[in-house]
Amino acid sequence: MTLKVGIMGATGYTGYELVQIVRRHPAAEIVWLTSKSFAGQKLSAIYPTPYQDRLIAAEQVDLATADVVFLCLPHAASQDKVAWVRAAGPVAIDLSADFRLHDPAVYQKWYATPQHQQTLLAEAVYGLPEIYRQHIKEAKLIANPGCYPTSINLALYPLAKMALLGEQIIVDSKSGVSGAGRTPQASNHFVTVNGNLKPYSVGYRHRHIAEVEQLLDDIAPGRPRQVTFVPHLLPVSRGILSTIYVTVPLDWDSARVRSLYAETYAGEPFIQLLPPEEPATLHHTVGSNRCALGISTVRPGQLVLTASIDNLLKGASGQAVQNMNIAFGLPETAGLL
Repeated sequence: MTLKVGIMGATGYTGYELVQIVRRHPAAEIVWLTSKSFAGQKLSAIYPTPYQDRLIAAEQVDLATADVVFLCLPHAASQDKVAWVRAAGPVAIDLSADFRLHDPAVYQKWYATPQHQQTLLAEAVYGLPEIYRQHIKEAKLIANPGCYPTSINLALYPLAKMALLGEQIIVDSKSGVSGAGRTPQASNHFVTVNGNLKPYSVGYRHRHIAEVEQLLDDIAPGRPRQVTFVPHLLPVSRGILSTIYVTVPLDWDSARVRSLYAETYAGEPFIQLLPPEEPATLHHTVGSNRCALGISTVRPGQLVLTASIDNLLKGASGQAVQNMNIAFGLPETAGLL
């Protein structure tokens, strides 16, 4: 079986990552690429690449030629395009936030726009394979997680499922500049970013908090928790490092916690559990679809978790292909090793 793949928004960072992954995938091929800004041009005119695919407008695609469509579109722009894709039959894997949050009111709160495809929203599966693999296998609409929440949720999940997390969760995350997208902004100009480290959306303001809270509510409903999240912009191209401060019951020392993580993620091809007290770094994961997890002890009952991912791979396009592989019964690692 060779999957026919369409990519909407192929000239953004995540779209171009998908092009590269699908090109090396043993069981998938690209049938069309769309671009709003560069329709009519070849991909090689936008990126220094040998690929000569001609970019077309979304309105020109023949959806019947695709088995699966990746949508790499801005938030709010995906809603109607996903509905169009699903009505035509292909599986839709959406890399925007439009179908990640189950509650339309929560989406409206964090993204300041209504979710008007609520029938489809009810069908959407949150595409974090290590936690929702069984649901992804049957999904026709997969909401690819955000980059920050992927690192945070994979770090918190083993403790959350055992109801071990204390009420206060403090997350300090740092991301490379590609996480801001390809559209130039004054805040991500080279001169602004180079040699600098900048916190932003400090405290309880970043939209990705909603995905972390949703997972915690899903895994351990009713437990009190306060998530404080401070993201930072790193002067590097790619990568995310999340440092997470949590409390656990006093009888759960780091060795016992690490055994829990080893059991939870046993056999997971893209989880790297680091040796005791070794923290994760960007170099553990950049250029890969892995998430590296470290567990360190502060004092009894207090732990520091570290999680590293490549924001464009495990945090976006790599995870999207991982979801495609699961949904179509392919080896989960296909195209990703």
